Amino acid sequence: MGNKLTISKSVQLLLLLFGVFAGLYYARAFLIPIAFAGIIAMLLLPLSRRLERRGLNKALAATICLLVFILSVAGIVSLLAWQVTDLAKDFSQLEQKLSQALEQLNACLNSRLGISEAQQDRIVKQQQQSGESGVSSAVSGVMGLLVDIILVLVYTFLFIFFREHLKTFALKITPADEHEKTLKIINDSTQVAHKYLTGMFMMIVMLWILYGIGFSIAGVPNAIFFAILCGILEIVPFVGNLTGSGITLLMAISQGGGSMAIGVVITYALVQFIQTYIIEPLVVGGEVNINPLFTILVLILGEELWGISGMILAIPLLGITKIVFDNVDSLKPYGYLIGGEKKKKKTGFTDKIKGWFRKGKE
Repeated sequence: MGNKLTISKSVQLLLLLFGVFAGLYYARAFLIPIAFAGIIAMLLLPLSRRLERRGLNKALAATICLLVFILSVAGIVSLLAWQVTDLAKDFSQLEQKLSQALEQLNACLNSRLGISEAQQDRIVKQQQQSGESGVSSAVSGVMGLLVDIILVLVYTFLFIFFREHLKTFALKITPADEHEKTLKIINDSTQVAHKYLTGMFMMIVMLWILYGIGFSIAGVPNAIFFAILCGILEIVPFVGNLTGSGITLLMAISQGGGSMAIGVVITYALVQFIQTYIIEPLVVGGEVNINPLFTILVLILGEELWGISGMILAIPLLGITKIVFDNVDSLKPYGYLIGGEKKKKKTGFTDKIKGWFRKGKE
């Protein structure tokens, strides 16, 4: 009888997980803007509270917060656009090298595989036709992105403005003896998301500086552009920094050859070392204390469910989920499972520096 109950509970759990993942996948167009807006609202909430304490009403405070966020993003985009204009000057050299590479590829295909130039031209024309048919889908994709951006901004404003209403709703659906725990979950989730995102922003700025110095020393053309690109792509853990450095490496190989490429590789290795052992412990810290195994798993799952958006949102959402698990008695084992090992906190910057040189003191 006991075995039957255990099997029944296991089947119910599997069906529940399947239903949740299916819902997340098929409702992704609806849920992704809401998830982004929730995370951004948690990031801007301390600023909104500070403005409200100075006498501003919620609507004006939320509007100012959104303007600050929009101007910050616009500044980064403008900086990238400015660097792209400089990068465009090198496109003529890239086109020449690409044309030479294509000629060598055509000769190789003709000599080794027996594919004539006429056949290669037909294949290229077919690809061009398929590419032309994809222009309309690209335009619709851009329009969809603009709509999503507007929705994210609207949702963010509403989340900040109606936060007390949403908190009251959460208290109304929980028993009276659970109100204190519910408030703790809400406050901890907001603080963790805010600290993680602000720490991530500070780390990206530091990576801009480090990559900019390293790429400039290596002689990479438009080093600032590639430094900004590598830093921004850091918002996608593991994959982002490899992608940015890979693009920079390809540019270095096409422009400067092996010596410049070696400089890019050395820069990447040094920056990763500094990021892992200095920047992350000091700036980001252990606000989202997730087991590395589940970090990788949730990134893969996020990409499968929501694409790149899922990879960006995976870590903060899993951190919030862990807070809920840690505060619900029946879910505490799962919070422990996905959590990492807790380290003894240092009291200050000096203690952190000393801790790196003292083995066995953690």
